[in-house]
Amino acid sequence: MTKNTFYTVCCLLVLTAACKKTSKEVPNKANDEKTVTYSDRFSELLNYPVDAVAFPRSADSTGQIKKVPSKDWTSGFFPGSLYMIYKLTGEKKYLDRAKEWTALVEDQKFNDRTHDMGFKIFCSFGNGYRLEKDSIYKNIIIQSAKTLATRYSDTVGATRSWDFGRDRWQFPVIVDNMMNLELLFEATNYSGDSTYYKMANQHAKTTLKNHFRPNHSIYHVVDYDTISGDVRMKVTHQGFNDESTWARGQGWGIYGYTMAYRYTKDSTFLEQAKNTADFYLNHPNLPKDGIPYWDFDAPKIPNEPRDASAGALVASALIELYQYTKDQKYLDFSDKMMKSLSSPDYVLQKTSSIPFILDHATGNWPKNDEIDGPLNYADYYFLEALVRRKNL
Repeated sequence: MTKNTFYTVCCLLVLTAACKKTSKEVPNKANDEKTVTYSDRFSELLNYPVDAVAFPRSADSTGQIKKVPSKDWTSGFFPGSLYMIYKLTGEKKYLDRAKEWTALVEDQKFNDRTHDMGFKIFCSFGNGYRLEKDSIYKNIIIQSAKTLATRYSDTVGATRSWDFGRDRWQFPVIVDNMMNLELLFEATNYSGDSTYYKMANQHAKTTLKNHFRPNHSIYHVVDYDTISGDVRMKVTHQGFNDESTWARGQGWGIYGYTMAYRYTKDSTFLEQAKNTADFYLNHPNLPKDGIPYWDFDAPKIPNEPRDASAGALVASALIELYQYTKDQKYLDFSDKMMKSLSSPDYVLQKTSSIPFILDHATGNWPKNDEIDGPLNYADYYFLEALVRRKNL
C-alpha cells in the first residue's frame, strides 16, 4: 500500500465512523460527559427554523445566536453547509432543508452593493446546481455574476470590494475578493459569455501583482486610484496592523489562487498558491496543531485567540492544491489540521441547540466582534474539506 493510499483509507474510515447515526461515547476528561463529535451536531443545523431574516452567522459564549438577513455576506454559508452534510450522509432531509434556505438568498441576485456575491450565491445556489442541475439555479447564478460584474473597473483591473469608507478609500480591493471569482468563472461556463472569465482572470492577476509581500504574506486591503489605476495604499482592516499577516486573509489567498488555477491553468497562479501555502505551513508562530492564531503577528502569542475558520479554509484549500501539485506535504498537513478540528478541542461541546459545528473561530478582532466562538463559514469550509477528502 502506498503512503497516499494509506492516508486516503485512514481518512475514509474516520469519516465513515463519524457519520454513523450513533457514535461511541468517549469520556470527556474535563467533565466526564459524552464527547460531542462533529456528526452529532449535524441535526442542530437541520432543526434550526427556516427564517428569511435569521440566517445563523455566529454565537456568543452564552449561546446567543447572531441572526442576519440574506444581504449579509455570510448568508450563503448556512445552506452551503447543509448541502455538504447531504454529500457526506446521503440523507435527503439535509438536501431538502438546504433548498429551503437557498431559496431565501435569491433576492441577492440584483444586489450591486456588495462584492460578496460569490460567498452568498455560489455557496448556496452553486452547490445546489452542482447537485441537481436545476436550470432556475443556473439562471440565478448567471444573473448574480452579471450584477457582480458591474463592480469591475477596467482601469484598476479588479472588482471593487467595499462601498463604505469613501472618506478613506477610492477603490478598495480586499484579498477576500479572490473567493468571489469562482462565481464569475462558472458564469462563463454556464452562459458561454467569456466576459466573466476575463474579469476574474484579470482580477486575479491584479491581486497577485499588488497584494503580496516578497515573503508571500498578504496585505488585506489595497486601495487604487480610480483615475490612474495606481495603488494608493496597502493596509489592513481586520489584521493586527498594516504589515501583519491576518491568518484568514492568508487562507483566502491560498484557496483563491488554487481555485483560479483550476479554471485558468495559469502556472503563475499555481506557483503563488504554493508559495502562499508554504508561508502558512512554515511560519514559526503557527501552533503545532496547525490551527492559527487570528493573526500571525498578534502581539500576545501564545495568549491570542485562534481562528478555526482560517484553519478550516486552509485545510480545504490544501486538498485541492495537493491534487494539482501531487506534493504529499499539502495533503498530510490538511489531514493534520482536520484531525485537530475534528477533536473536542474545536468541535462545539456546548449542549445547547445552536446550529454550529466548530468553536474557537475569530471574526473581526480589531472590532472585538465574534471572538473565539462559532462562525458559519468555519463550518462550511470544514465540511467542504471533509467532502473533498472523501472524494479523493
